[in-house]
Parts: sequence; C-alpha cells; structure tokens
Amino acid sequence: MTRARPAALALGSLWAFLACGGEPGAVAPASSGAGPAYEVPISAAAAQAALRMSPVPPTPVDPTNRVDSDPRAAALGRALFHSTSLSKDGDVSCATCHVPEGSFVDGRRLALGVLPLERHTMSLWNVAHQRWFFWDGRADSLWSLSLVPIEDPLEHAFTRAGVAHAIHGDAALRRGYERLFGALPPLEDGARFPAAARPVPANDRAHQLADEHARASRQGAEHHTHLFGSGFRHPHQRAWDAMSTADQDAVTGIFVNVGKALAAFQRQIESRDAPFDAFVEGLREEDSAKVAQLSPAAARGLELFVGEARCISCHGGPLFTDLEFHDTGVPEVQGAPLEDPGRSRGLETLRASEFGVRSRWSDDPEGAAGVKVDFLPAAGHGHGPGEFKTPSLRGVATTAPYMHNGAFKTLEEVVEFYVSRRGARTTGTTEKILVPLDLDEGDQADLVAFLHSLTGPPPDLARLAAPDR
Repeated sequence: MTRARPAALALGSLWAFLACGGEPGAVAPASSGAGPAYEVPISAAAAQAALRMSPVPPTPVDPTNRVDSDPRAAALGRALFHSTSLSKDGDVSCATCHVPEGSFVDGRRLALGVLPLERHTMSLWNVAHQRWFFWDGRADSLWSLSLVPIEDPLEHAFTRAGVAHAIHGDAALRRGYERLFGALPPLEDGARFPAAARPVPANDRAHQLADEHARASRQGAEHHTHLFGSGFRHPHQRAWDAMSTADQDAVTGIFVNVGKALAAFQRQIESRDAPFDAFVEGLREEDSAKVAQLSPAAARGLELFVGEARCISCHGGPLFTDLEFHDTGVPEVQGAPLEDPGRSRGLETLRASEFGVRSRWSDDPEGAAGVKVDFLPAAGHGHGPGEFKTPSLRGVATTAPYMHNGAFKTLEEVVEFYVSRRGARTTGTTEKILVPLDLDEGDQADLVAFLHSLTGPPPDLARLAAPDR
C-alpha cells in the first residue's frame, strides 16, 4: 500500500500550512525571514489532531479527598502501597500487582493476589486523571479504588479492622497516620475492636469466587462451609455486628483515610515527556530537532492512528482514552470467565458502594465531582455485556500483556487483532466501528512504532519505590 509523502515545510510556515489544510506532499509558503526548511512528516489533519493529544495536563485535584495534594499523605501512602501488613497472610501489597519497576503492572495475563483474579492488572500510569476506576468502572474516585483490593478476598483478603490494627501496631505507620489524621482510637481494646472485622456483601462476585476456590481445594472441601447457605454469617460479619456503631465508624474512618493516603501517593505516578510529546512541542515551537524525535515509522503510524485506522475514535485526547466503556470482542482466555459482564456489573457495584463520591465518607459529597454519578443510566440500561474501560495508551509499550483478560502478549498482536478482527467474539457486542481494515504488515508495524512513541522515560524509582524504614 502506498502512502503519501511527508510535506517539507519552512520554519515559520507550519501554522499557515495548518490553516490552509495542507496535505502531505504540499509545501506551504515560507513566512518572511523563515529559517531553513524542515519536514513535518504528517498531514495538516494529523498535525491538528496531534496538537490536541499533548501535553498531559496537570494532575487534577480531587475535592473529595482533602489530603489529595498533601505531601505527608503521599509519604504515608507510599509506605502503605508497599506494605504487606495490609493483607491476610502478610505477603501481598499494592506493589505485588502494581510493580514500580515493571511499569506498575505484574506482567501476568491474569492478576494474582491471595487467590487468582479474573482480570489483567491495569497499569497506574496517570491514574489520577481517570473518571472511573477498574476495568468495569466500579469505583468513582482514586481513594475508593484504593480500598477495594484490601477487602477483596481474591486480592488482599483483609479487613478494615485489620488495617486499623496494622497501623496501630507499626510505629512508623502509626506516626505518619496520626500526624496527618489525628490520634487512633484505643485499638488495644480487643473487646471493642476485634482483629478481623468488616461488612461482608453476600452477593459480591469476589466473595463468590473466593468460596469457589476454597471448595475446589482439598482443604476447602474438608474445612470450608459454603458462604451463601441458609443462615450462614461470615465470621468477619459476625465480628463487625458485635461492634458498636461508633466503633464501626471509627474503624471505617481509618480505612477511608488509608485509601485517601494511597490516592495521594498514586497521583504521583505519571507518564509524560514521551517522544510523541517532544514532537508535538516541536510542532508548536517549529523546532526541527524536537519534531525529529518522532521516527519516520512512528509518524506514519500517527497518520494511520488518527486517520484510516480510526484508533482515535476511542483513544483520543492527551491520555489516549475516551474514559468510557466498549465491547471490542476480545477473545476468551483460559482462566478468565467465559462471560464477564464488565461495565454492567460495575455499575451495580458502583451504585451499592459505601465509598462513593456522594457518600458521607467523601470530603465534598455535594460538589461537582458527583455530577458524573448523578447521570448514570438506570439499572439494566445503557451498557451491554462485555464492555470494559478504554485503557490509556500512555506508557503502553511497557505494560504487556494487553486487554482486560491479558489476551494478547504484544502490541503487534493487539494491532493485528484490530486490523484483521480474527478471533473476535461477536456474540452480544454492539460495536459498529470495529471492522477489518485494509492495512498491510508495514502499516501495522508503523502503528506499533507510534504506540512505542507514547512511552516516556522510566519513573523515578527513588520517589516511588518502597521507602527506607
């Protein structure tokens, strides 16, 4: 397939080129006093699109988290992120799946916490810019996202009372917590504050899966009671019910504060300053050296990305995501559920969450951050089965494997899937834009080259790795 040649523009002429709607191969007239010519290897339409996709804007402040931008909260959150004390057996931390040295993913097809999970670990690059969290969008803030894995029986399998005791029993964590949030309650009083207590939602999918794992094992068959039998109450729920309302609120308040500190740390995890960003900066400044930081192959891939391949339909903006949910027909993989309802179940979980942005645990429950949940579709409407959040493509070259179920090992496989649609699941999907594309192997290689240009320098691990104790 023959592609148009790039346009050679004189310094000072780019904006005239854009205004005139120039195409590759057309040379815009140089402005008076322009310097030597240099190449802008993309069309005017692609250049205009590129200008809208860089730079990454400043990290937004979350008004529902009063310590969101507090460096003391970020320091506490960093320690908590790397602490295995917030897990059932003391061997799982946030960093177990979100490995800083590994682009905040674990490299597994499906995540592994205390037990195997059903989905692939999402990277945390630029996570504070997101509108919804998790593949199914079941959390509406970064701090509520941070709470879910701790009590999920597949991930940390811990309890909010256990979190409070873990902080109380660790001198460094307790010092950091109390400097920020005030004194802890008398957690040494075990009669008031049991070591393991939490509300247990009987219909939560993670709890059903944990029970299935237990019953499928030899120990499970011998020692585990089915969690959903008539009259059965989980021990964590029984311990929770034995607490006074005031003590329950005190423990939940500590738990929420932990989530907010974790969010303050995670908002620092950003991917910026990629070759693509230098290229766009070069377009704005008419700087030939910066424009040249995008390779010829990546420039051709950009042209395809915003044009014939239509990737920009879902992966637009500086984060390269529309922040919404789509069913792209990703093939099934071993270990993942045959039917994963995605966003439709995520909406149900979001509505039932005690930690929403409109909840009493929010620091701005009546504010503008809640508008997004005020207009969610009614139950049973608005989302078909199998819809998942469009991931950001920032840092994508370092976050393999890909898709919500880790179906593809490489970016080459991802691009080939979207181009050919081979193996795509068609049952239930309503997406109309996804059709086979007339792109040859060279075109696909160019798209991959462009995707690589969206990855910036490695993170500052001295700032993000586990702190010295």
